Amino acid sequence: CVLVLGALLAGFLGADHITTLAEDKFYQDRIVFSTASPYQRIVVTQGKAGHRLFLNGNLQFSERDEYRYHEALVHPAMAAHGAPKRVAVLGGGDGMAVREILKYPSVESGTLRELGPAMTQAFTATPLLARLNGAALQSPKLHIVNTDAFQWLQQGQDTFDVIVVDFPDPTNFSIGKLYTNSFYALLDKRLSASGYAVVQTTSPLVARQSFWTVVTTIESVGLTARPYHAHVPSFGEWGFVLASRRPWRMPDALPEGLQFLSPQTLPLLFDFPLDMARVPADVNRLSNQALVHSYEREWGRVVAH
Repeated sequence: CVLVLGALLAGFLGADHITTLAEDKFYQDRIVFSTASPYQRIVVTQGKAGHRLFLNGNLQFSERDEYRYHEALVHPAMAAHGAPKRVAVLGGGDGMAVREILKYPSVESGTLRELGPAMTQAFTATPLLARLNGAALQSPKLHIVNTDAFQWLQQGQDTFDVIVVDFPDPTNFSIGKLYTNSFYALLDKRLSASGYAVVQTTSPLVARQSFWTVVTTIESVGLTARPYHAHVPSFGEWGFVLASRRPWRMPDALPEGLQFLSPQTLPLLFDFPLDMARVPADVNRLSNQALVHSYEREWGRVVAH
């Protein structure tokens, strides 16, 4: 018993060192930043492809091509609105989406809702990480709120011209609830009459059923859904869904200096080839969590191969 207790105590005292050794073996590139919160393990590595962010071991972005993801996520909604003044970002604590939003002079205020402060603090106060988002989280226009997204939507009354929903993929029921009809009904109440929401929505190629489940779920609460996709080399084909009360219109112009999108190429994102075309899908509800089950099944095939 004494030996066992001694081993447990040694493991407890050396937990951080053990974690560091394990991470050094797990990640291909050199770890330049790591921290832990009650919700997730945050790791940033640096290698030939630049910096990469991992949450609980899952890749969130690569510096080499994150601009493709974040331009596709933000600009179809922002540019179509015309002159958005009030914008909210749910998730996206790395500040990349906020960086793109601040390219619009019409924006008067932004709210970034991130569950815990560890991510936003890291990408605000750490120079290496703040450089990646262009110090967007230090903008005087931005208000950062660290709270549960469901509660934030339920308790607040403010409405927004654009809401960017940048949650991790629905790998478990806790995240899956943020893709349910209950969540989208709350989202609808926080959109202005002419507002747009956009939701990152996994891969329509790898997880076709899961992607169209999100589309079906958004439509089930009375919102118009406009799905689209973009190729991000680090992830492959990646999907998004625009949600609104009014039909989405193709914008005439985009901010200057974008690296991926242009008014000429933007329409191509809304064209779905046969292998990503719509398939029948159930509504994702709190009572069935259909999305989590389909996501596990579809991405499990990739892992198995």
